[in-house]
Amino acid sequence: MPNTKFDSKSFNPEAFGKYVESVPRLKRNEILKSKAVVGSQTLTDLFTSQTGSHYARIPMFGQTSANVVNYDGKTDISADGSTTFERGVFTLGRAFAKTEKDFSYDITSGVDFLSQVGTQCAAIIDEIDQDILLSILKGIFSMTGAENLKFVNGHTYDISPNGDGVVEATTLNNAIQQASGQDKDKFTLAIMHSQVATNLENMRLLKYMTYTDANGITRDLAIATWNGRTVIIDDSVPVEHVSASGSGETAVPAHDKYTTYVFGNGVIEKQPLPVKKPFEMSRDPKTNGGEDTLYHRWRNAYGVKGISYEKKKQTSLSPTNAELEDGANWVLVNDGETKATYYDHKAIPICRIISKG
Repeated sequence: MPNTKFDSKSFNPEAFGKYVESVPRLKRNEILKSKAVVGSQTLTDLFTSQTGSHYARIPMFGQTSANVVNYDGKTDISADGSTTFERGVFTLGRAFAKTEKDFSYDITSGVDFLSQVGTQCAAIIDEIDQDILLSILKGIFSMTGAENLKFVNGHTYDISPNGDGVVEATTLNNAIQQASGQDKDKFTLAIMHSQVATNLENMRLLKYMTYTDANGITRDLAIATWNGRTVIIDDSVPVEHVSASGSGETAVPAHDKYTTYVFGNGVIEKQPLPVKKPFEMSRDPKTNGGEDTLYHRWRNAYGVKGISYEKKKQTSLSPTNAELEDGANWVLVNDGETKATYYDHKAIPICRIISKG
């Protein structure tokens, strides 16, 4: 669209979109970029082949089992069928607008609008998408009901009441064993607050990866491992401030509780979906002496392996972050029968460690 203008400059929405994607991200938003979050062709096929679709259910085969009888020539062999599960996946959309005044351009001697607005958009998009992922995690750990609590309790390792309440050499191994038993090797990375990482560094429990440069000098990389799992440091993970309580010998001083998430590769699916006009410009020549507004819209599809989004408390076609955080909207995948058979929670490589640092 060569005649579209922004601040008297040609504006091509497609080219601008590619520019935004190429702008360096300054904020970490490491969950968003980690191997725990992967794209999904299945989600693309689901939501681009249906008109007006915002929610879908993916069928899954249940774990195979059999009724074993004694083969002794007098015992009948009884047959059973297979179990089919369904997992709810969903889409959501977000939008925002940024306004640039003509006067700002004039008084700064023509600061490049594309660089300024593009940088802002790139940072905002990442922050919004990371917040969505954190809301999803809060929601699945807020599930209620006996079967769902097997996941919530089994995949939560809270050491904050014990001793100093800080992570130790055995913390990670114990947490993932509690969550998944013999399948603990499915966990590949931990995302933690810098305070937790600092404590691990002080105890020399983090091992930083190294590389050797062209001169044969070995240097540390900014990537660490903890018990063989990749460590990602991101201060956007949950931190809860706990006020002082009690008195005398039972007094508990004020402290912070940090959540460290541990994931397996690909446990969360996030797939961008097309929108009619992701970027759009509007010119207002009157307000503030003249200004231009950039509107941005986008949609993503999300799914969590082994956990179904049920949208029981969702009021529109796109869930809010608060609705994603509501445990009533999530449930362990099951067959939907009156006496339901549930997906084995130990097969879901997500757990959290709660500590004082």
